[in-house]
Amino acid sequence: MSTGTDRDDKAVVGTEPTATSAGEPAGEPVGESAGEGTDAKGRPFAVVPAKVPWLEVAVFVAVAVILAWLVCLPLWLSGEGLGNLMLVQVSGMAMMFTPLIAVVVAMLIQRRRSGEPRSSIVRYLGIWPLRPFGRVLGMTALAFFGVFVLVAVAYLLGAAFGWMQVDLFGLSGFKAQLAQLPGLEEIPVLIAVVGYLAIMALGSLLNITVAFGEEVGWRGWLLTSLRPLGTWPALLIVGVIWGLWHAPLILLGYNFSRPDITGLAFMVGGCVMVGILFGWLRLRTGSVWPAVAAHAALNGSAGMLLGLFIDGSAQAPDMALVAFLGVSGWIVSAVVIVVLLVTGQFRRQPELGFKRPRLVAAPSGSAEANVTVTSHGEVL
Repeated sequence: MSTGTDRDDKAVVGTEPTATSAGEPAGEPVGESAGEGTDAKGRPFAVVPAKVPWLEVAVFVAVAVILAWLVCLPLWLSGEGLGNLMLVQVSGMAMMFTPLIAVVVAMLIQRRRSGEPRSSIVRYLGIWPLRPFGRVLGMTALAFFGVFVLVAVAYLLGAAFGWMQVDLFGLSGFKAQLAQLPGLEEIPVLIAVVGYLAIMALGSLLNITVAFGEEVGWRGWLLTSLRPLGTWPALLIVGVIWGLWHAPLILLGYNFSRPDITGLAFMVGGCVMVGILFGWLRLRTGSVWPAVAAHAALNGSAGMLLGLFIDGSAQAPDMALVAFLGVSGWIVSAVVIVVLLVTGQFRRQPELGFKRPRLVAAPSGSAEANVTVTSHGEVL
């Protein structure tokens, strides 16, 4: 039996799949006053598949990983490893766009298999709409500047544990950097610090483009596609894949100076912890932009804040212990995650809209009330 639906039907969004983590709210009905793709309060639905598109997920991961190795291949073949800084920068930036390319390939397959209209792509990825605008903008700013604070706290925590030496009052490490730049050694330290932090913020803003290349893949497409598994399984799986994707650089000693499996293990741990925070930003706002801002801020501040805090006479610290992606950062991230959990923040997400199947409210008293209708109008 088949039936047709028209624009005046009330569509009641189905509840989240049964695999969803306990304690997450079910979707709210869409009232007559709600606009297309929004709930009764005008908040955008996150477009989430009714089930995980496993074929597309496999294609996405394969394309992202293979391309990451290809763009880093010159580093492996040059014999210099990380010694050629220019090549490291070029390869690293190119690598950050490989998830974006993987998204394009995966969504081409997804569209062909599901027949989704092009207009739903930006919503699926969390690129648009920015509604409510104030919340998205505020969370983006909070993510951007909040990461600066978290990175700084991670370094200070590392110092408290004795894993690194800092000079917060004398700023000897920072002054040593200034001394290497002709004409800057006479600048008052306070002015130099303000300028240094301004450069850090500007550099982080410029990082947004390449950060988008990653985040549109990890938090934009992959997290959305795995969302039917439930919040926590999706967050953890994305974090592990994200960490392993860094292998072409990490196995050369990037980030932790550990060119072996231990370095990769630290990276996976860091990406899982940080990925939970970035994922929360995505889920809380229904937008990928706060996660993009957070990622850009992390890339732009990690090295510069270390240069500001470190004691000039101290040896270089073990970044696996003191970095935001290292043990200190795991602790800081864990504290933030616990606070978010206790305050119920992981349950406060824009309601999720599932396009197939959906429930259609039949006229009152009808025997066919609340039947499930597919996108093709077939009654299940």
